[in-house]
Amino acid sequence: MTYFIDRRPNAKHKSAVNRQRFLERYRKHIKRSVEEAVNRRSITDMERGEKISIPTKDISEPVFQHGPGGARSIVSPGNKEFVQGDRIRRPGGQGGGNGAGEGGASNQGEGNDEFAFTLTREEFLEFVFDGLELPHLQRKPLKSLEEVRMVRAGLSRDGVPARISITRSMREAYARRIAMRAPIKRALLEAQKALEDEERKDPVLRNPARIVELKAEIERLEKRIEAVPFIDTYDLRYHQLSAQPQPSSQAVMFCVMDVSGSMTQNHKDIAKRFFLLLYMFLEKHYEKVELVFVRHHTAAREVSEEEFFYSRETGGTIVSSALKLVNTIIQARYPPEKWNLYVAQASDGDNWDDDSHTCRDMLIKQLMPQLQYYAYVEITPHDHQSLWHEYESVAGHFPERFAMRQIVEASDIYCVFRELFKRRLSQAD
Repeated sequence: MTYFIDRRPNAKHKSAVNRQRFLERYRKHIKRSVEEAVNRRSITDMERGEKISIPTKDISEPVFQHGPGGARSIVSPGNKEFVQGDRIRRPGGQGGGNGAGEGGASNQGEGNDEFAFTLTREEFLEFVFDGLELPHLQRKPLKSLEEVRMVRAGLSRDGVPARISITRSMREAYARRIAMRAPIKRALLEAQKALEDEERKDPVLRNPARIVELKAEIERLEKRIEAVPFIDTYDLRYHQLSAQPQPSSQAVMFCVMDVSGSMTQNHKDIAKRFFLLLYMFLEKHYEKVELVFVRHHTAAREVSEEEFFYSRETGGTIVSSALKLVNTIIQARYPPEKWNLYVAQASDGDNWDDDSHTCRDMLIKQLMPQLQYYAYVEITPHDHQSLWHEYESVAGHFPERFAMRQIVEASDIYCVFRELFKRRLSQAD
């Protein structure tokens, strides 16, 4: 007889644990469905859950069953088409029904529909941003004394029960018991030896009063030893905590969007969806990230979050105005020695005459030496514009910290976003 015992630990909330196991087991199928859901959602519809379907054939579980047992001889016919491990294709439908599906109607047979379940908002976003991170994030020197971490700083005789050090308290109690009992035990050994010597004497020379006195002394000393407490309040030791300043991994993300007249409404919607995805990613995974929103046409302005996504302002195109503003803000508020600096730019690539050369020179000489990462997204269904060709030169100077991708239609947004912010091998640890 063979027994199979499931020794996997279960928490109090068994259903929650089982759900997490299920999500982990079918992660590949769920992630594919999540990617499809992201591509078909609107800008304002990203923060809700999603109904996921998995084909029944993909959730079949292994089962154990008794074999026929014994020795058997089987003669199997050969074949010319299949070998072990081949998957036999299901035959096509050949019915005469008028329905939309393949095959015909039948008065027998049964099957199972796809398995469907709903992801919560948190689970949905977890799959959306799985494996993503800000590239080259570094710990910077301390900005202020506000960012501290409580660390152990030795032991104290006073404290709360939650911070008691059991090991050190027991050690102190053991040392105290040894110290208090040592002289009593020495006196006890002396009294016991004296009693033995007195009892060994000849009955004529033995002193009964002395024997009674020694026995009383031995009893008194034994009681004193037993009276020493196992642990005393004097023995208790507590972990002491102190606030230790910590290096800051704070970062700032500059979101730069082109709102010039060459950007059609469709282009702007795609750019907004890209930045909304970026905004949600930063809000979910990072606490110390600030966002600076910059819109530009012929002139650039720092705007609020609401104005960035919903303002209808437009005009000509001078991209360098946005880069100059970003550099000015960095110098005024975000010194590179204290902040991790990131820029994400979305544009259709169209720019005014020789301004693209100005953008290239500004990036190479001023901005890129200060930045951790620069992500440029060109939203255009046709050939690349002048800005893209100039930015290729920047990417050649900074191959690890400057990334460029093209978005043709809305369905490309999520794939491009994952390529730009995927976890690097050097940061996986």
